[in-house]
Amino acid sequence: MSLSVEVETPRLVLRQWLAADRKPFAELNGDPGVTEYLLPLGAQESDALADRLAAGIDEHGWGFWAVEAPGVAPFIGFVGIKPLAAALPFAPGVEIGWRLARPFWGRGYASEAAEAALRVGFEQVGLGEIVAFTVPANLRSRAVMERLGMRADPECFDHPAVPAGNPLRSHVLYRISRDGWLVKRNGDRDPGDLPFAAA
Repeated sequence: MSLSVEVETPRLVLRQWLAADRKPFAELNGDPGVTEYLLPLGAQESDALADRLAAGIDEHGWGFWAVEAPGVAPFIGFVGIKPLAAALPFAPGVEIGWRLARPFWGRGYASEAAEAALRVGFEQVGLGEIVAFTVPANLRSRAVMERLGMRADPECFDHPAVPAGNPLRSHVLYRISRDGWLVKRNGDRDPGDLPFAAA
């Protein structure tokens, strides 16, 4: 299903990637604070990732969008949904994820953008479930997952892209179903206030 979606929230725009995003994205990916729980990326690897994410949006109309904060910064990172890598043990499916530059942490941007991405996934794409995952020690990201209404599986899994013996190999998996999201959404706010009509 191709949607060609650009998403706006009260403070943010989730959009296709631009050439101008490459430099701040490489800086973000080179920040040890941002990548504490991620495999490191050099500048070329960062550019290649941006290209893959842009291609995914071209293909599906949705993906891991570049995020800008109008009046604050033209690029603060990425947030969105994308198909799971086939090697993951719970694939096929769709994941939600985010990665923001450190100056923009603690402002609620990740949660705000991720809530919009969930709306696209459930209301426009018609997904039945969306998952997220991170290493158990990444309490900041886990807190966002929990604010979104996601629930953790009882057991961790080994991420196939992380080498055996690497302390980042073990991951915790979070899930949210469309029904669970509807319950949380309707408990959090008036459905008439949402920018998309329920499917």
